[in-house]
Order: sequence, then structure tokens, then C-alpha cells
Amino acid sequence: MSQKPLTYADAGVSIDAGNALVRAIGPLARSTARPGADAELGGFGGFFDLKAAGYSDPLLVAANDGVGTKLKLAIEIGRHDGVGIDLVAMCANDLIVQGAEPLFFLDYYATGKLEPAVASAVVASIAEGCRRAGCALIGGETAEHPGLLEPEEYDVAGAATGVVEADLLLGADRVRDGDVLVAMAASGLHSNGYSLVRHVLLERAGWALDRDIAELGRSLGDELLEPTRIYARDCLALIDAADVHAFSHITGGGLANNLARVLPRHLSATVDRATWSPPPIFGIVAEVGDVARNDLEGTLNMGVGMVAVVAASDADRTVTLLADRGVPSWIAGSVHSSTDDSRQVTLIGAHP
Repeated sequence: MSQKPLTYADAGVSIDAGNALVRAIGPLARSTARPGADAELGGFGGFFDLKAAGYSDPLLVAANDGVGTKLKLAIEIGRHDGVGIDLVAMCANDLIVQGAEPLFFLDYYATGKLEPAVASAVVASIAEGCRRAGCALIGGETAEHPGLLEPEEYDVAGAATGVVEADLLLGADRVRDGDVLVAMAASGLHSNGYSLVRHVLLERAGWALDRDIAELGRSLGDELLEPTRIYARDCLALIDAADVHAFSHITGGGLANNLARVLPRHLSATVDRATWSPPPIFGIVAEVGDVARNDLEGTLNMGVGMVAVVAASDADRTVTLLADRGVPSWIAGSVHSSTDDSRQVTLIGAHP
């Protein structure tokens, strides 16, 4: 007896489901349209018109990233409305460090079995992230990998492109002795250090994600899935209004390691812990896991998501401007000359 001919669907991949998803997410992409891009999906590539965006001597800046271990928590809880914001944030926040305006975004969604409701929720959150960053979602790719991922598993990655006028490029070359460090509050853990957090709270302590934590005022899962703050529009507004020399996006490696990346070799920086109180989740991880301060500060953002390096004369103005935009910030330290080329960042004092 001859066997029934196999189809792609029999192997676990549905072309029809993929096409249906593209039709469903079309309006989400169109909601992110901006000058230079109409954000229409369906072609083999996305277009962006730099002239329409108003640039004359543009430098393109590109960044790509994923969400990492935080994604596993979203899958376990079955809540997908924040992962796309995290994905866009990790890319857009890296672009603004160079002073680049995020222009457009491309995503990649891979899953063991395409579930339209889950995929649509993820793409909807990506579109929301793009709206917050001011960039257009101009394309992406969806793939089913039944032999690589379990049916309920998925992974996401993204790439963003931004632009800055050549004479406005920010970075270490602009940083000067006497500059002031203005720290901007994180919305939580953001998207870094979750391997440590999961190991401490879920594996070692055995806490459930639906456990209510009094110090947090909500469940552990809600705290851990808080989306990453997107600073792009706030930083662009700051560039227009103050003498900004550099930004540092505080991700994996913590405050000292990331801040050192935007210092020239002849300068160092000092950050005073006494200028802010980290949100309770950081203390909980430290206490429950008996995590040493150096390990904690070298892994997590400790409540600081972005640092602006500004001229001392504009430090107070920077804090005021950010407050007006709803971004809590404070003067956390300063830049000073160094006796060597180590670009050392020293954290002093203790948190209140």
C-alpha cells in the first residue's frame, strides 16, 4: 500500500498560518509609520527615505539584540505584551548612545509551532515599542522550527537602524574633564541579568511567579516582566535642549562597565551610590541569593537605565528637562582627569 504523500504541514510548518499572521499584523506595522517610511509589510525588503526624514549629512547607526532569559518567564506565565517593548528598547537605547534617532526596525520571530494569538501579541508589543521609540516597523521574518523548538517555545530578535548628522555624533571624543553624570531611572530589571535572577529566586529559593511580594506591591512575575524603559525620544529632546556629550545605556555588565565605554582614555568617572535608592527587587535578589555587591553591581542595572554625560553648566537643566518628560533623574557623579588610560569608573558611598 502506498503511503499518503507528505506535506510541509505534516512536518509541522503551516504556510497558511504564516500568511494569515502577515495579514493580521499589517495594521500593527502601519501604526508605526513615520516620515521616511510607510511601514507596509509584504515585500522582500523594507524601504526608508532619509531625504524625506530631513537629513542632509547622515550617518547610519545599526544595532541588534534579543530579549534573552526574560523571554522564558513570559512563556511560562503566558503573557507576551511586553517582550516586544523589551526587544525594541534594547536596540533603540543603544542607538541613542551615539545620538542617533531610531528610524526603522526589523524583527525575527521563531517558534516550534506557530500560534497566531501568541505571535500577534508579540508583534503587537513590538509595534508598541516602535511607537515609543519613534521608529517604523518596516519588516520582519516569522519561522516555524518544529525540530529545534518545542511547540510552545519561541524566540525573538530584532535589528534597528538610526541616523545622526555627522557633526552631531555623540561619544567619548566629546567627553570632557568636569562633565556631570545624570542618571535616568530604570523601569526595573530591564532585560539583563535574568539568568542570575531566575537562579536565585526561582531555582534556589523556589518562589513561584504568582507569589505576591509585599516589598514590590505586586507579584514576582509582574515585577520581572516589567518592560524596559525606552529613552530614545527623551534623549533626543535632551540633545536639542542641553549640552550633551555622551550617553551610556546600562545593560549587562552594570553601571561601571557600561559607563567606561563612553569615556576617553585620559578620563575617569566617580559615581556616588548615596544619590539614589535602587528599587526593592535588587535588594531582594541580593538578600535571597546572598549575592555579593560586586557581583550584583556587575550584573544588574541597580535602578539606572541610562546615563547622560553633560556639561556641568547644564546638569540641573538636564534633570529638570527629564522630569518634565516624566523621566526621574538625578546627578549621580562626575568625570575627572586620570593618571592612566584605564577609563576607570569608581562607585563610592552607600545607597540610602
